[in-house]
Amino acid sequence: MLQVTGARVRYGDREVLHGVDVEVAAGELLAVLGANGSGKSTLLRAAAGLAGSDGGENDGEVRVDGRERAPLDVALVFQRIHLVPRRTVLDNVCAGALGRLPLRSSLVAALFPRAVREEAMGCLERVGLADRAHDRAGALSGGQQQRVAVARALCQRARVLLADEPVSALDPAAAEQVLGLLAELAHTERLAVLAVLHQPGLAARYADRVVGLREGRVVLDGPAGTDVGSLYPADDRDLEAVS
Repeated sequence: MLQVTGARVRYGDREVLHGVDVEVAAGELLAVLGANGSGKSTLLRAAAGLAGSDGGENDGEVRVDGRERAPLDVALVFQRIHLVPRRTVLDNVCAGALGRLPLRSSLVAALFPRAVREEAMGCLERVGLADRAHDRAGALSGGQQQRVAVARALCQRARVLLADEPVSALDPAAAEQVLGLLAELAHTERLAVLAVLHQPGLAARYADRVVGLREGRVVLDGPAGTDVGSLYPADDRDLEAVS
């Protein structure tokens, strides 16, 4: 479903990605692992078409289902959740549909069509938060807010979901919930999910496959549970043991 071919990202004389190739199938959760500075987030930005928007140069090709990536093909979930805290949970999820709605719908929440609001409620049910639809987004816990961000991505109707360290700011229980949700959505909704993670243990439990980066190159590609210790410095105290 997602094909990244020859991703090469440079900032001046510094090359961050060196011609990286990555594929993610429909129905698959791929975890991208590696030490800080290995190029994980840059790879995700390249897949999203964002690499180069901050002054870098981006070469390579991104295709979704065999054709050139279009903006609505890919939805993003970030470490910083980027909800509008004063708007309701439902309004935040409806925002996923803005790419196919008139501009005025982004200015007045009441202008979201009924069909979109019903679809957004269905997305909230999918992530287990329909009962919080009319609460302000800012009143939710971090884990709940991240699940709202996933529901917003579903409302976008994207076929590829890119998640950049989506659980790094969450407590362990919430992290398990969010990774479990991403895995379930990949398998049941046939989404291609690429998640940048710093927790090999979570990748082993929830991913279907892992790719490891070192200094901007793919050095590992294997099933979940593959030994990834070589990707990290021996004194990396943040490394969660694979179990």
